[in-house]
Amino acid sequence: MPTEGDLADDGGGHAVKGKLLTGNAAAASAARLARVDYIPAYPITPQTEIIETIADWVREGTMDAKFVQLESEHSMMTAAGTASLAGARVFTATSSQGLLYAMEMLYNVSGWRAPMVLVNVSRALAAPIVLEPDHNDVLAARDSGFIQLHSETCQEVADMVLLAYRVAEDSRVMLPAIVNLDGFYLSFTRERVVLPDQKGVDSFLPPYQPPHPLRASQPVAKGTAVMEGFVYSYFKYNMHAAAVRAKKVFSEAARDYKELFGRDYGPVEGYRLDDAEYVIVMSNSFTTLGRQAVNRMRERGVPAGLLKLRMVRPFPTEEVVALLKGRKAAAVFDQNLSPGSGGILFPEVAASMYHVRDRPQTILPVVGGLGGKQLTSDEMTSIFEEMIAVNSGSKPLAPMFLMRSEEMAKVKRAVALAEGGS
Repeated sequence: MPTEGDLADDGGGHAVKGKLLTGNAAAASAARLARVDYIPAYPITPQTEIIETIADWVREGTMDAKFVQLESEHSMMTAAGTASLAGARVFTATSSQGLLYAMEMLYNVSGWRAPMVLVNVSRALAAPIVLEPDHNDVLAARDSGFIQLHSETCQEVADMVLLAYRVAEDSRVMLPAIVNLDGFYLSFTRERVVLPDQKGVDSFLPPYQPPHPLRASQPVAKGTAVMEGFVYSYFKYNMHAAAVRAKKVFSEAARDYKELFGRDYGPVEGYRLDDAEYVIVMSNSFTTLGRQAVNRMRERGVPAGLLKLRMVRPFPTEEVVALLKGRKAAAVFDQNLSPGSGGILFPEVAASMYHVRDRPQTILPVVGGLGGKQLTSDEMTSIFEEMIAVNSGSKPLAPMFLMRSEEMAKVKRAVALAEGGS
């Protein structure tokens, strides 16, 4: 269970008490602070700690909510969406194969315009099987209609859950949201987290007021068959327009959040960008390694910087353009792989910059950290070195795939053993 930590800073220079929480515990704590009504759940590593923690709180009576364990993630998401339509504030969580099992219902829940929050604890997809993270699971849901917020730290996990509810339930949006955190790197890592006080959260996030709840006395139609393509097109475009509006709603909510709790969030976040000429674009927990690489390059006299994507859906095109234009080169670090194409976020960043006159001369695609593969400081700084070499013309532009020679040697030995060698 969470333990009290040392004093922390609230972002405004005031000392406040923090707690040492895992990323999973931070997500569960935020759900309790949000006063969720209903938690349909199904366990899967490395997410299970979230629902175990909430189940304990509900059993003890310290969390006033209905907790139900379903027989699968598909049933879990079906229950989540229908409960949201009925007027409940809904929370659930999953990982990896569980998110894929629920995928059919993700599209239904967003099509129903049923706001809820789903925490995804990223884990690489089978096969082969691994328990540590990359982002193919959550990015497989990028076209589902869910808002996506991605977290670098355990503190961000808690804050993003609360912001996700505020955005999802806004009448201008009315779409479900995913908050992503990396399995193991955050899910089971204890960091100091400053949880907002309940009174403040109640002010920031008032009770959910559904516009057309399911009531026996007031029948409404939900999820009906439209049959004709032009009607379907109308509803799909409205979902798109609502998702686009979510960025403005997020920015408004973030301003209120800063006033109440002292922490400032935007759809993207820059690090040492003021005079940066070489910028790495990345997201989630490995961003911390990216910051270290920026600092190392700065010590060498290289004007390096970092752009973190916090909001992935809707994609923050305007913010990316504003922070990348005028730079000499950029690299997009993808902790995912679309076989036959490459990293998933690279083409989105490149497309954002395509029509910009003073876009970076070089935009370098990088894939690394798949299956939670640990990255060294040398690997991260090599991305900047490659950017500089390509931009100067001393090397041709080619995608980078991060794999150290000693790791490749281990793979070759394992393959030889599997093939009957020694």
